[in-house]
Amino acid sequence: MRVKNILVVGGAGYIGSHTCLDLHDKGYRPVVYDNLSNGHREFVQWGPFEEGDIRDTDRLEAVLARHSPDVIVHFAASIEVGESTRDPIGFYENNVAGTISLLGAARKAGIDRLVFSSTCATYGEPQSVPMSEEHRQVPVNPYGRSKLMIEEMLKDAGRYLGMRSVVLRYFNAAGADPEGRIGEWHEPETHAVPIAIEAALGQRDGFFINGRDYDTPDGTCVRDFVHVMDLADAHSRAVRHLIEGGESLSLNLGTGQGTTVRQLVDTVRRMSGREFPVETRGRRDGDAAALVADNSRAKEALGWSPRFGLEEIVASALEWHRSRLGGEANAMPPA
Repeated sequence: MRVKNILVVGGAGYIGSHTCLDLHDKGYRPVVYDNLSNGHREFVQWGPFEEGDIRDTDRLEAVLARHSPDVIVHFAASIEVGESTRDPIGFYENNVAGTISLLGAARKAGIDRLVFSSTCATYGEPQSVPMSEEHRQVPVNPYGRSKLMIEEMLKDAGRYLGMRSVVLRYFNAAGADPEGRIGEWHEPETHAVPIAIEAALGQRDGFFINGRDYDTPDGTCVRDFVHVMDLADAHSRAVRHLIEGGESLSLNLGTGQGTTVRQLVDTVRRMSGREFPVETRGRRDGDAAALVADNSRAKEALGWSPRFGLEEIVASALEWHRSRLGGEANAMPPA
């Protein structure tokens, strides 16, 4: 039986590369399409690499013709919320116009199955916790709005063109490949888990907690941290769902368990065996007190359940960051 090609757009990035690893392990052939603006060539290890920008429709058409993928998995997007407020037009140009380019190329190639990397940021301020897929979608920044626009485009592509899609709304992706081959690598880094680990390993001066007066168990924000390999598993299951003729879906991906920022810091300190400075700042605009997923629909539709908890997330991330630093991190004395 022919091995099924899966075009992974943005497959050299953090979640995209872990999904390529998982797809490969499940018998698919991931073909990575990435412009390497945020991804890393070193992360392309489980299939062929095609360099290109999502906004280059001609290049996309050539790649689709060459590899004839059975499904497209779409990760290619700008993701930094602060950047989206500084340059909203550039953000929409990359995320929304780029997706229009991708959908146009897919339609021309006769590909009508797509898995989309979305976000809980499409919901905006939580009206209830945990958040289900029926929660209203009123995003509070251009990042969330760009993702919601793409979700609406996919609905119309399904309604009028017959495209089937699975929209996966992540909560807080974290962790790394347990074997240490790939991990979280952003420049600059803006995510809480790697920032705390870098502080523990002496790569930054400390960790800032934004707000200690929320209505949560310890006053700090509550987030739903989900292991990147669990996210990768969900994408592979979504690919199989579409190949087997499944209908379009929109699903939350999270553990359903909340962790406060204070608990995260304490876990990194304990598991790294190192203290590091922690400073409290005021609240950041747009930060919700709690973001936790109701993941029951993903369990029902895809048979998906998260396998890893916070300790496994921190352990795998620590191993990845130590391996990137080499002996330097292990040689440093505890703070």
